[in-house]
Amino acid sequence: MEQAAKKGDAQAQCKLGFAYYQGKGVPRDFTEAVYWFRKSAEQGNAEAQFISGRAYYVGVGVPQNYTQAIYWYRKSAEQGNAEAQFSLGLAYSEGKGVPKDYAQAVYWFRKAAEQGDAVAQFALGFAYNEGKGVPQDYAQAVFWYRKAAEQGNAAAEFNLAIAYLEGKVVPQDSTQAVFWFRKAAEQGDAKAQFALGFAYNEGKGVPQDSTQAVNWFRKAAEQGDAAAQCNLGFAYAHGQGVPQDSTQAVYWYRKAAEQGNAAAEFNLAIAYLEGKGVPQDSTQAVFWFRKAAEQGNAAAELNLGLAYHEGKGVPQDYAQAVYWFRKAAEQGNAEAQCNLGFAYAHGQGVPQDYAQAVYWYRKAAEQGDAAAQFNLALAYDEGKGVPLDSTQAVYWYRKAAEQGDAAAELNLGFAYDEGEGVPQDSTQAVFWYRKAAEQGDAAAQFNLAIAYNEGKGVPQDYAQAVFWYRKAAEQGNAKAQYNLGFAYDEGQGVPQDYAQAVFWYRKAAEQGNAKAQYNLGCAYAHGQGVPQDSTQAVYWFRKAAEQRDAVAQFALGFAYDEGEGVQQDSTQAVFWYRKAAEQGNAKAQYNLGFAYAHGQGVPQDYAQAVYWYRKAAEQGNADAKERLAALEARRK
Repeated sequence: MEQAAKKGDAQAQCKLGFAYYQGKGVPRDFTEAVYWFRKSAEQGNAEAQFISGRAYYVGVGVPQNYTQAIYWYRKSAEQGNAEAQFSLGLAYSEGKGVPKDYAQAVYWFRKAAEQGDAVAQFALGFAYNEGKGVPQDYAQAVFWYRKAAEQGNAAAEFNLAIAYLEGKVVPQDSTQAVFWFRKAAEQGDAKAQFALGFAYNEGKGVPQDSTQAVNWFRKAAEQGDAAAQCNLGFAYAHGQGVPQDSTQAVYWYRKAAEQGNAAAEFNLAIAYLEGKGVPQDSTQAVFWFRKAAEQGNAAAELNLGLAYHEGKGVPQDYAQAVYWFRKAAEQGNAEAQCNLGFAYAHGQGVPQDYAQAVYWYRKAAEQGDAAAQFNLALAYDEGKGVPLDSTQAVYWYRKAAEQGDAAAELNLGFAYDEGEGVPQDSTQAVFWYRKAAEQGDAAAQFNLAIAYNEGKGVPQDYAQAVFWYRKAAEQGNAKAQYNLGFAYDEGQGVPQDYAQAVFWYRKAAEQGNAKAQYNLGCAYAHGQGVPQDSTQAVYWFRKAAEQRDAVAQFALGFAYDEGEGVQQDSTQAVFWYRKAAEQGNAKAQYNLGFAYAHGQGVPQDYAQAVYWYRKAAEQGNADAKERLAALEARRK
């Protein structure tokens, strides 16, 4: 062969070139290989011309030289060598050694494709798919993809699968899509392996099978496919197709995240936020949320906004929170829209603007966000950012309530209770109060207890009233604590128990409930449930009196009048009697009249005495009537 080559035999020269290139029978030597390939090429051997062009194109055995590569490709291509035709087309496509020219690329791809070159058939199909060098034509794209796919070209198999998946030119057919994805996947095509895994995961074109999904995700992931790495992480995180393993989940999320996969960056952030598979670390969570957010991942934008709003992993910064909420909101993220509405409603990070608050609440509410529906209802209820409209308030409360929002259930119950925005309906009120109460809403538990106590919307049932008072009271609801204390005081729904009454009165009183403060004062005054203690009685009477509780004001005035628990002081007695009397307390009106009649704590003044006696008498106070008659008789 060498002798023939030296004598100028072109075929022998080409074969000798291959021998040197492969190191068969001679030491491997790329330079010698190219030497003999060129010798053969210069004699017009098409195969040698193609290989010489390839050597120049990649720089093997000769310095890389695209111009020389094109020269030899063209020589070979013009003799009909399909590989050279494809390579020349690729050079035009990439603009290497020739100006970029998609039309010329297509010209040469077609030449090779028509000879059955699978890679060229794929390239020609891709050109039709993208409309590069030819008018876009999906039918032609599919035609050439199929030609290449039937020869086992993995890239064409994948693209043909995509055509079936999307129903481009061919009828949409998930089964055929899976068929071609599998062909490509079995050849090691990572994108096809991911797509086949996804098909198994979703049950599209194949029966749903999480184990098979993981199998193909893993194959693609091990080749570095970021989407597959992310999905494999998700499978481990949720125990889908593999045993749940947060550490493995983080491992694969990190692989994908380090390649810039936004979904993986988000999931890795969640892992740090929740401390699953890694130690909890809000700073790292923010780091990865930011990475994903900067790529436009709406969920990450929302969470980054929440981090700024709450000061977790970053210093609290409402302006930054609003910035990221807005980013997500503008992409249609309902929770972000609701949060942006909240920021406008409360002037957090933006000037307070109820109209803007309503705008964003509505955006989220129309997507079904229950919190936004509640907030929009509240805006209509209070007339903030929209005209006050009880009917619209009820509409949106109902939307949120039907999703199980406890605050909305409570407010819808209240609307029925009061007949605001709907006809008054105690039965419906109780229905919605119960819904909220069963979710642990203390105000709803209290209102449901009131309904049982009064027999509104349900048969009167003191035991049930006590049951719900207790539920609310144990959550710290002061009104419920007072009413539960009162139930023990009166023995309504529970056995009478003054000690328990005092216990619950004190709970409410310490929260500032005036009625409870007064009743606790009475307990000390009469020694019921606690040792009798006039000083403590006065202490609690004063607490309630200072909150304008008329009965407590009378009781405090009486304590000063009698000197019980405080030093006797008629002036102070009159002061508190007057406070109560001005609020319509008949006993206080009588005592104030008495003070004027006898000059106790005030200068004697029969006109004032008559004035206050009459006030009390008009409310049916018998003593006042008697005193008033006596005074009027004396004046006659």
